[in-house]
Amino acid sequence: MYRGRLEKDFKHWVGMGLLPEASARQMLAEYDGRESTFRAGRVLLVLAALLLSASVLLLVAANWEALPRLARLIGIVALIWGFHLAGALLLRRGNGGLAAAALVLAAMSFGAGIALVGQMYHLSGDAADAILLWIAGACVTALAFRSAAVTTVCGGLAWAYFLTLLSEGGFGDIVEWQTWLVPALAILVVILVRVTDAGRARHLAYLLVTGWLIWLYIENSSLGFAGTLAGGGIVAFLAAAMPGSPLRPIALEAGSAPAFYSFALALIGFSVLQFEADGLTSEVAAGAAVLIVALLGIALAGAQNGAVRYLGYAAFAGELLYLAFETLGSMLGTSGFFLISGLLVAAIAWLVIRIEGRLMRTRREEVSP
Repeated sequence: MYRGRLEKDFKHWVGMGLLPEASARQMLAEYDGRESTFRAGRVLLVLAALLLSASVLLLVAANWEALPRLARLIGIVALIWGFHLAGALLLRRGNGGLAAAALVLAAMSFGAGIALVGQMYHLSGDAADAILLWIAGACVTALAFRSAAVTTVCGGLAWAYFLTLLSEGGFGDIVEWQTWLVPALAILVVILVRVTDAGRARHLAYLLVTGWLIWLYIENSSLGFAGTLAGGGIVAFLAAAMPGSPLRPIALEAGSAPAFYSFALALIGFSVLQFEADGLTSEVAAGAAVLIVALLGIALAGAQNGAVRYLGYAAFAGELLYLAFETLGSMLGTSGFFLISGLLVAAIAWLVIRIEGRLMRTRREEVSP
């Protein structure tokens, strides 16, 4: 998607005489040559590696009892080391796509080895413990080979750990340290993302933290927890987007994700506060806070971050309509509600046009010397 927009912009600038055509071609070629650039072939290779992993596991499982114990161990170890060595040789030859697939097979084989050895020797422990050991092995592979594909596998395994905890009865039935391992795993994935340059995998970590916080609220729903979500979200957003914040340069290096997810968390927190509010006055006050947060997000990050801008628009419009329904709908009836809603939508459209105009002027001022 970004590559298409970039090519379209280059053609526009070349047509205006702002950019030489040769320079545009060179810049597109440089972008296409980056390791982080999306390539369908590499994605299909990784998917093929996952399917091959599943086929190998099913084949071994179907003939497991017929294999001698020593042969099982040798076979698992051979798969793990064989795929690692294949990945190393392919990287040395400059074939990054096949190397990524081989390393994914290595990481998956390591997980299969954990499961099969645990079954064979009847080792104690549950699925969550096995996944933690699997994550540790995958992290070693990701760091050793600087593999973005294996970093993505680590992000998926972190989600698998979280879902395993939920499937075992929720956080109320597990020890506290296991609960706090979820955000720790998200931080680990972010570190791997920075080391291996796996930019897209960071969304797995941010979504994991967001889902974890939402689940904590579901398990411990209260006004105080809702306030903590709202306050934590707005502080994180200001740290990532406020001009002059010492953390803003670090957040910008990570792209649009830190500002967007912290902004989304702030909106979720204030929306939960509105849900927890007791009485119409408190509910309207919490709704007004949602509107203010939406406008703040658009003002601070809307010009540079399209995801924040559109989420802010949606939150602002949705909250206005909700407040209109709650405060005026019962008094005016259905026709009156639609009349008020139409006027509100028109007001929102006018406000969005004004905001878009200001954002465009901000962009021009940043570009102009």
